[in-house]
Amino acid sequence: MKVIDGTNAVLGRLASFVAKEALKGEEIKIINCEKIIITGNKKSIEKEFFETRNRVGTRQIGPKVSRVSEKIVKRTIRGMLPDHRQGRGRQAFKRIMCYNKVPQELKDLKAISLNEKEKRKYIEVKEISK
Repeated sequence: MKVIDGTNAVLGRLASFVAKEALKGEEIKIINCEKIIITGNKKSIEKEFFETRNRVGTRQIGPKVSRVSEKIVKRTIRGMLPDHRQGRGRQAFKRIMCYNKVPQELKDLKAISLNEKEKRKYIEVKEISK
């Protein structure tokens, strides 16, 4: 089992790393999902997320886009998996867990950090999930 700290980690890079590890058969827990960053222009990122949320659909078939930050991260990881509805992708998706804070059972374990110390334009996931 791998524990990954999402503080200042870039969402796309984190998602691709987690997807590859889950496909290898590794069980993965991601903590501090609120502090993961999405790089790019802040206004265009917000516009894209709000347009996705405000698409009109029926209650039964969707689109169902959650506003919770750990579900935003998990949905991004789902997009990196081959087919999340059946076979290998489904099994890999079940091995991934996301948390906003550090749960009690994971406090003693050492977390892997994927953050980079660069100055860039970014927005945190918690700002999108308001």
